[in-house]
Amino acid sequence: MKILLTGANGMVGKNILAAAIKHRHEFLSPSSAELNLLDGSAVNDYISMHSPDMVIHAAGIVGGIQANMSQPVKFLVDNMQMGLNILTASNSFGVAKFLNLSSSCMYPRDACNPLSEDLILKGELEPTNEGYALAKITSTRLCEYINKEDGNRQYKTIIPCNLYGCFDKFDPNNSHMIPAVIRKISEAKRDDLSEVDIWGDGEARREFMYAEDLAEFVFYAIDNFNRMPQNLNVGLGKDFSINEYYQAVANVVGYTGKFKHDLTKPVGMKQKLIDDEKLKEFGWTYKTQLESGIRKTYQFYLSEYCND
Repeated sequence: MKILLTGANGMVGKNILAAAIKHRHEFLSPSSAELNLLDGSAVNDYISMHSPDMVIHAAGIVGGIQANMSQPVKFLVDNMQMGLNILTASNSFGVAKFLNLSSSCMYPRDACNPLSEDLILKGELEPTNEGYALAKITSTRLCEYINKEDGNRQYKTIIPCNLYGCFDKFDPNNSHMIPAVIRKISEAKRDDLSEVDIWGDGEARREFMYAEDLAEFVFYAIDNFNRMPQNLNVGLGKDFSINEYYQAVANVVGYTGKFKHDLTKPVGMKQKLIDDEKLKEFGWTYKTQLESGIRKTYQFYLSEYCND
């Protein structure tokens, strides 16, 4: 197939393109300069001109708690606009298959874990990333509506857990937890610091999957798209505490200092663990264990960010 991949320069997009060499599909992977997803006319023109058989929508404004809290307008408006533009253009110009990448952030904050796919819009969202979650919910529901209106469309959504891996961002102000912790602990070791701070008490639990595993799943989904559920969680089905992630990174980096907890900082949801029952029924499971994934990500960080 000819597949349009949005977000090709992001972590997920780069991992998908790296995995694509093992498959026979033709990929269109425009940069944001070549295809501005915030410009509806430009998106219409691009889809009309290239006529992809399938779209994989992996583009988005992403970041950790700090970024979500400091720029809620951008996280809501830009993510929602991109989703609406690419979905409506694809539908209007006859794209038959669409794989929408959402996020487990869109599950209610007080829902019982593990989080099953039927919990969308069943409760209040987590305030620290509400804007991002609302945008993801909108695209997920729009896929359902398009399918309902047109039986020739297969517009489906995968809901990954938190991700980390090669091509991640390690900016302390704009990264997710694991890359931020890798940088923080690596720099603490370099500077011979005796302590590293952890936001909150460190007991909140999170599920992180290595991004290369998600890329492998994407190709499994492409090959089995007809039988894939409308909405599907993709993750490990198990989680770890923030304290355990810090210790795992410290083990890989070789940091032997202590951790202290800053109880004045926000921590987000206490737990966010996806229900992987449908994923198991679909026949897929992850490969990369936590310490192995952290080690690979740390090596990427050293090679890409520490050469100077």
